[in-house]
Amino acid sequence: MKQLYTLGILTLFTFGTSFVPDRAVTGEWLETQTKVLRFYPNPATSFISFEFDKSVDKTYTLQVYNFIGRKMTDVRITDSKITLNLDDQYLRGLYIYQLRDQSSRIIESGKFQVSK
Repeated sequence: MKQLYTLGILTLFTFGTSFVPDRAVTGEWLETQTKVLRFYPNPATSFISFEFDKSVDKTYTLQVYNFIGRKMTDVRITDSKITLNLDDQYLRGLYIYQLRDQSSRIIESGKFQVSK
């Protein structure tokens, strides 16, 4: 009986889950293309540059948080490339960037490292 139960659970997990995200079925997948083309240097020391896709709306903002969640920077996207100066508030460690639209919905996020 225990083997039958285990076989049933394995079958459920194998065939009951989808390997294709639901977004691909609804067409939302096309909307989530990469907007941040690259950011460099990583690890950063005194500055970090972000390059954006040409389709990035000028109402988007780039927000940077330290790893404990404190907002460090909030910059409106005005060009296809933005360089942030990492002042003395940026200590050594990991930082999270978030590209947000006008309604504060996260479009894309990632992480970078600062080594000073």
